[in-house]
Amino acid sequence: MQMNLPNKLTTMRVLLIPVFLLVLFLMDEPMNRYIATIIFVVASLTDFLDGYLARKYHMVTNFGKFMDPLADKLLVMAALVSMVAMEDLPAWVVIIILAREFAITGFRTLAMEANIVMAASWWGKIKTTTQMIMIILVLLHLPFVWMPMVENILIGLAVFFTIVSGADYMIKNKQVLHG
Repeated sequence: MQMNLPNKLTTMRVLLIPVFLLVLFLMDEPMNRYIATIIFVVASLTDFLDGYLARKYHMVTNFGKFMDPLADKLLVMAALVSMVAMEDLPAWVVIIILAREFAITGFRTLAMEANIVMAASWWGKIKTTTQMIMIILVLLHLPFVWMPMVENILIGLAVFFTIVSGADYMIKNKQVLHG
């Protein structure tokens, strides 16, 4: 199979995950956090870029439809679980976020089997953006006196939008459960 540019970007995102983890856990602080954050940001930007290119230039493939959301989830999960291990995030936050991701993935699978198209919502985009900003700022662990408050607000917003977007997704697509 010939890999187009969007699929190469998705593959690159997956390959950056072990690099992110190695840097985060094998380098000394604080450089590990700064370099890992740069890797996370680059990987996150490939998510926006691959989707944009695939749609704009009509390069959508089955590989991309499957791997793009999987790559996103793997990247976010790697970051969140790492942050629990580093004691930057409480485990319950990660459990809520991961539970939502698994539930919606299962929901999407049921929808596909019933030939129901589930459109992405703005709540999901807000959730993703909030989670990405939260991960970046908590990972950086900047030494400003007000940063713990900012981090806690972002963690709270990430949990809130995770729950709201999951509920919105299920309510708008409840017909999936009846199929």
